Amino acid sequence: MKEKTKDMLPDIKRTIIMEAPIQKVWNAIATSDGLAAWLMPNNFQSELGYEFTFQGKPMGKWDGIVKCKVMELNPPKRLGFTWLGNNMNLYVYFELMELEKEKTQFTLVHSGWTAEHAILRERMYEGWCHLTDDLRDKVGDNNGRYLS
Repeated sequence: MKEKTKDMLPDIKRTIIMEAPIQKVWNAIATSDGLAAWLMPNNFQSELGYEFTFQGKPMGKWDGIVKCKVMELNPPKRLGFTWLGNNMNLYVYFELMELEKEKTQFTLVHSGWTAEHAILRERMYEGWCHLTDDLRDKVGDNNGRYLS
């Protein structure tokens, strides 16, 4: 078991607090239109086991396609899916926690990184920062408070 995890890199984790009700944030992360507004065009459906794709901008040898499968669905608290593409087998989940009626904590975790993809992981770490800012803008919150 040690041999298998030896080359694993830390998960990407971003947590922000938004001045928005949990259902509004859920709609932005668990609907096709919501995800397209801040992440990428997609054919997502909020259905356990549903296979969908994100279509990003092709770069280098990457065709821009991320193949996904909904693995966790617990509205309005958690959505998890596989993230396959560019020779990577990763996992992403979004977790929401209602702090107050109009305040929601959003956590994103992108896991499964290996040393082979260290450079891409660093780019994605920064990329998720910008994307969570886009999410915040889409739900109408601009408080800018990051927890991590």
